[in-house]
Amino acid sequence: MWRFRNKEIKIQIGMSLIGTAVLVMASGAVWGKKAAYAAFFCCLAWSFLDLARTDGRYRKIRSLAGQIDEVLHGKEIPEFQNFREGDMEILRDEISKMTVRLKEQAELLKKEKTSLADALADISHQIRTPLTSLNILFERMKNPELSAFERRRLLRESGKMLDKIEWLVTTLLKMSKLEAGAVVLTEEDISMPEFLEDVLLPFEVSMDVHEKVCEISGAEGKSFSGDYAWTLEAVQNVVKNALEYTPDGGRLIICCADNPLFVEIKFTDSGTGIPEEDLPHLFERFYKGKNAGAGGFGIGLSLAQMIFTREHAVIQAQNAPEGGGQFRIRFYKTVL
Repeated sequence: MWRFRNKEIKIQIGMSLIGTAVLVMASGAVWGKKAAYAAFFCCLAWSFLDLARTDGRYRKIRSLAGQIDEVLHGKEIPEFQNFREGDMEILRDEISKMTVRLKEQAELLKKEKTSLADALADISHQIRTPLTSLNILFERMKNPELSAFERRRLLRESGKMLDKIEWLVTTLLKMSKLEAGAVVLTEEDISMPEFLEDVLLPFEVSMDVHEKVCEISGAEGKSFSGDYAWTLEAVQNVVKNALEYTPDGGRLIICCADNPLFVEIKFTDSGTGIPEEDLPHLFERFYKGKNAGAGGFGIGLSLAQMIFTREHAVIQAQNAPEGGGQFRIRFYKTVL
């Protein structure tokens, strides 16, 4: 009975009846009774065939509407049937593309939500230790018998803890943005000498205090493509790690090389090298190596790798043949 609730089908049946009656009467008047019977059966057969074709089209439309309704009610996005009619095929393709886009958006939102939840969990876990230290320092500063010198020392330690907390939270949020695809990296031509000068700028005082020397070779005349600010962040994390393992009075050697495929920056420290068991895990989030200091969080190299990956660059860690840890960063000139 649902067919007769469709206005178009009712109109089609009515027009078929009128057309059949007109054709039968005209055939009978011109060619006689047998022609009228022949016209009647031909019209009847044609009307049933046309009605069946229309009914089939509407069945497909109802099926398509049902699948769209499933999508709107949050069910798994179905595989749309392969309709054979031209207009229906076009409609199916367009709706299929729309549902694929909806699925991608839903997965992206789910990924962002998961990434945010993981970031909050990581922050809450990692921030616990410095917060505990701050509470202890605060309780110690409550002591009325504390000398002015001791109070200043505790204030300096508190400031260091706050700086660590700020760095941790900022870094984790940057990693979450990168994972969620919320960061758009630009591409510009970066001059190597000026870039390395900016990279080393925050470490100059510390290097001077600990009598560490940085030697740069091969940088003149070289350049590479990347996002300046984010690449600077990544390379500084690599340099920070290398300097932590460079002993007082030691050297950090930076060598730059260029070939038709890539531009390479190689950082080699004069420390004891990277333990073999640490090499496969250096870029894992929160992984702290065997010789890592107590103040590190184990996320600097992980962030660096994420940035380089987004820029289609590669970072590798190894031990230098002459001794010491070594990081190689390659910025490829052509991405296939």
